[in-house]
Amino acid sequence: MGRRIPWTALAALVLIALFTDPPPARSQADGQLTIAFDASIAPTFLDPADTAGLGTPFVFLYALHDALIKPLPGNDMAPCLAESWRESADGLAYEFKLREGLRFHNGDAFTADDVKFSFERYRGTSSKLLHDRVKSVDVLDPHRVRFTLHKPWPDFLVFYATPATGAAWIVPKKYIEKVGEEGFKRHPVGLGPYRFVKMDPGLELVVEANEKYWRKKPTIKRVVIKGVPDRTTRLAMLKTGEADIAYLMVGVEAATIKADPKLRLAQVIPSATWWMEFPEQWKKESPWADRRVRVAANYAIDRPAINEAERLGYSRLTGSIIPSIMDFALRIEPYPYDLARAKKLLAESGYPNGFDAGDLTPLPPFTTMGEAVSNSLAGAGIRTRVRTMERATFLDAWRGKKLSGLILNATAAQGNAASRLEAFVVTGSAYAYGGYPDVDDLFLQQALERDRKRREALLHQIQRLIHERVMHAAIFEPATLHGVGPRVEEPAIGLNPLLYMAAPYEEIRLKKR
Repeated sequence: MGRRIPWTALAALVLIALFTDPPPARSQADGQLTIAFDASIAPTFLDPADTAGLGTPFVFLYALHDALIKPLPGNDMAPCLAESWRESADGLAYEFKLREGLRFHNGDAFTADDVKFSFERYRGTSSKLLHDRVKSVDVLDPHRVRFTLHKPWPDFLVFYATPATGAAWIVPKKYIEKVGEEGFKRHPVGLGPYRFVKMDPGLELVVEANEKYWRKKPTIKRVVIKGVPDRTTRLAMLKTGEADIAYLMVGVEAATIKADPKLRLAQVIPSATWWMEFPEQWKKESPWADRRVRVAANYAIDRPAINEAERLGYSRLTGSIIPSIMDFALRIEPYPYDLARAKKLLAESGYPNGFDAGDLTPLPPFTTMGEAVSNSLAGAGIRTRVRTMERATFLDAWRGKKLSGLILNATAAQGNAASRLEAFVVTGSAYAYGGYPDVDDLFLQQALERDRKRREALLHQIQRLIHERVMHAAIFEPATLHGVGPRVEEPAIGLNPLLYMAAPYEEIRLKKR
């Protein structure tokens, strides 16, 4: 997979897939939509408090829960549970006016107490940063709440009120106090367009329409999300009608969908990047501690071939882990594919015959992406073994700093350049295995800088430094490809380019029979 696949070979594989008889179609119930999700479904995905710095949980949060502010069609920061908000002139306070008359799925009224409770309960990505910077959360009345900061923080709304975190996604205070954390895990209750019906952990989530949803009554009565890590199985489900939407279809499966007149290949380039982490660059005895070795790995990755094989050539190649559409992003060109230079650098570093780099762990279930990068590295003599894991286990291991070798990751988490740096670069952050004091100092400076031009200069300086030091091997901003079946009129994919998934759910429509 690391080498360019001839289009004749790819076409042959597509023809085989197209003309291979699938199993008999399984009829879908009227008013039901089935989504074949690309990973096993973890209970933590259903709780806003556990939101990781990745896009995965929002597939489920957009169904079950709601936020004060979130991306909607035509608005990246649309008022939702908060119908309005304002910042004080000194930048120290943010006051939210809440939408009145809303009730959680269990009938409890939504109030400012739930907003305060949800913030204090939040333990996901950037939780320490948020809790350290917020001095107090004050309930002014049942429908007004004020956040007061210790110091002005220009990115408060970016970290709090966008899907960079899950901190502004609201859960019911009274219900959780009544049933406890375990009770909420077994039966989550939210304010979203769909209410929880049942869950078979890892395998399936069933939700039904909340007909009193404030924004729009969903037209689909029931949504079933099935955890299907195997891509060929997702394709088979789409072809037989067992699934209406199949997530993250790449390579041959994506080409098969594109060639099938009964199916559609929906695509969007969200605020996402794929890159390779070098967690052992901080260990003096590791080959990865040598900058030349990390540069060699960058030259060894055949980004155009991987893009063609995995994403049909639709992705945007990049040299940065910050998506180019994010605010304050610095556009950095990718390293060219140059095996000769890679081998020369390895020889200069003392590895003329390459070396065994151990495990290469890709974000599950993207095994073929891992194999493609592994094969590219092998061309230069960097030998790896692709390791497979469940996604929830992978995220826990990464946050716990338990992964070794190389980590191949993608995230569609939102925010801006600062939020992405906070999660993956700053020392002590959720996913960083190490860091640099000067980068940390610059990050603290930009976090307090209210002048946009000066702040942009600081953030660009950080991005130049992490590129010069080769902290990562960025690959591309992925074209996210999904398969859509013939029953779907509107899949709600790409209605807001920040969202990689089908969202918002209340916009999804089936064709009328």
